[in-house]
Amino acid sequence: TRLAACFLMGIPGLEDSYLLLSILFSIMYVLSLLGNSIMVLVISTNESLHQAMYIFLMMLSISDVFLSSTTLPKTLSIFLFHVYEISFYGCLTQVFFIHFIFGVESAILFSMAYDRYCAICHPLNYTSIVTGSFIKKAAMFILFRDVLLVFPLAFLLDRLSFQQSNVIEHTYCEHMSVAKLATVSITVNMVYGLMIIACASFLDFTLIVVSYVAIIIAVLRLRTSEARYKAFNTCVSHICVIILFYTPAFFSFIAHRVGHKYVSLQFHILLANLYTVVPPMMNPIIYGIKTREIQHKVVAMLRRPKHFIIIS
Repeated sequence: TRLAACFLMGIPGLEDSYLLLSILFSIMYVLSLLGNSIMVLVISTNESLHQAMYIFLMMLSISDVFLSSTTLPKTLSIFLFHVYEISFYGCLTQVFFIHFIFGVESAILFSMAYDRYCAICHPLNYTSIVTGSFIKKAAMFILFRDVLLVFPLAFLLDRLSFQQSNVIEHTYCEHMSVAKLATVSITVNMVYGLMIIACASFLDFTLIVVSYVAIIIAVLRLRTSEARYKAFNTCVSHICVIILFYTPAFFSFIAHRVGHKYVSLQFHILLANLYTVVPPMMNPIIYGIKTREIQHKVVAMLRRPKHFIIIS
């Protein structure tokens, strides 16, 4: 039996804190939208920033906006207005976009790691390797790969039979939280979910680690400490973003598999919500603080004189 609608419970046990949580999430959501919008505006309007590192950063900012916007509006409607219902196909749409954007961000982070690898390990050939054509092909591959991997999730959920319950213990629809409502075996869903993790996120993360091992080896071979410092400094922001992105994601993945015997339901759901808003909020701040070129362009944009037309 196919469900007509699902009911998102929110965060069971924290109902008394919904107002406080809504204020906290609203502030972080606004900061995320503002920070990433500024990042996209600054990079897109300054030709001096039309380099691979900044273009990938702009792509990351765009995906961050989509990630937070896919989950936060519904979460806030639960916290503020107690709107728990979501149509079944609306739920499937949310599942697709959450997992699709996660895969896209993972691939972008690997692309940024590869860019740093080429810049540090092959500086003489960097401009011939990381070209405009390469960036376009990388963007197309990222979109194609993740659409191809994630699109079947909706069909795998749609084929399941649901009879006993349509209540999801979460603030948004996530693949496994929806699949667990089924009254039939979800083995195929679990195996395919693991396959997506292996073919996308785990593979990306492994390649990122390999890239940084090569970067560290190359940096340690530099003769002066000043040269080593400059090389490492170009990677600090990216490393912080990687840690911020993958740590809660892998924790959520493990929590779904081991159940809530070891991880409380409230903590799991709260972390899953923070994951969709904290990295998008922090990424522009991290890059804004650590990247002088972006700092200068933002300051220049804010200082730009405003021209007003006075109609008499």
